Amino acid sequence: METAPADKDINSLEDSSTGSDQPFNTVRTDGVQQDNKQASNKPKSEKINQRVQRLITRVNIYFLLFIFVVVLAGAVVFISLQQNKKQVNEDNLTATRLTAEELQELGNSDAKVGDPKQTLTIESNAIFSGQALIRGDLDVAGEIKVGSNLNLPGLNVSGASTLGQISANDLTVANNASIQGQLNVQRALSVAGSAVFGGPVTAPQITVSTLQVNDDLQLNRHIDAGGQTPSRTNGSALGSGGTSSISGTDTAGTLSVNTGGSPPAGCFATITFTQAFRDTPHVVVTPIGSAGGTVSYYVNRSSTNFSICTSTPPPAGVSFAFDYIVID
Repeated sequence: METAPADKDINSLEDSSTGSDQPFNTVRTDGVQQDNKQASNKPKSEKINQRVQRLITRVNIYFLLFIFVVVLAGAVVFISLQQNKKQVNEDNLTATRLTAEELQELGNSDAKVGDPKQTLTIESNAIFSGQALIRGDLDVAGEIKVGSNLNLPGLNVSGASTLGQISANDLTVANNASIQGQLNVQRALSVAGSAVFGGPVTAPQITVSTLQVNDDLQLNRHIDAGGQTPSRTNGSALGSGGTSSISGTDTAGTLSVNTGGSPPAGCFATITFTQAFRDTPHVVVTPIGSAGGTVSYYVNRSSTNFSICTSTPPPAGVSFAFDYIVID
């Protein structure tokens, strides 16, 4: 009977399987579970690697964000410092912008706008129909264009200036003045110090108190000795009823003589200068007329006057003259 043992084996297997906590086909089942564990362990390691890579990626992103935040904070601090410096330079001035309505209101009223700590900013062009008074300093960043006359009580220019035409009532130059072109003076020219001219000087009339010529003096026309006529005092050589007269100046002139009766030897007249000389001048006398040529004349001179005299009695009842030139 060979089937009995087979049944027994089957029943014994069933009994063993029912009496045991392990499932049927334990050996196969353990093998399958072991394979399943190995299969399940492999995906977990891959997941861990993926998580680590994701963590590293997130850390890099956070690090970049941190650097960006640090740079942004530095830029904000730098800009804040610059703004603070600019604010200090502007003396804590605040700008105030006016609207069209406010400008219209300013045009119809005499009200004060703002305070000294504020700055008035006008974006558009401004036209003042009346006068504009600025009590403080005026700083102009651009050019100044004046369509009409410019009246300034005082003008101080520190740098170089180019002016097309200057019209001034009084012009005072503290230092040297260089004029490249022609200087035209319509009225008098007064020079307190010395004047040096490198070229010729042309003038219709030159009036000087003292003229010093270091080289030859060339005169293309006559010498006209100007000045007042000196005074004269008659002398005894005119005789009874004789007269004299004088014309000219201290420098040059003529003494006219009309002798009377029985004129004696002596002086015809004494001429007194209107301006005394520093020293005794040189006096040159020339007789005019034949009667004057017969007179034995001579001259007495000093720094204040000179006299024309004769050492012999002159002819009576005649007229003659003496020309004189006086040079210091």
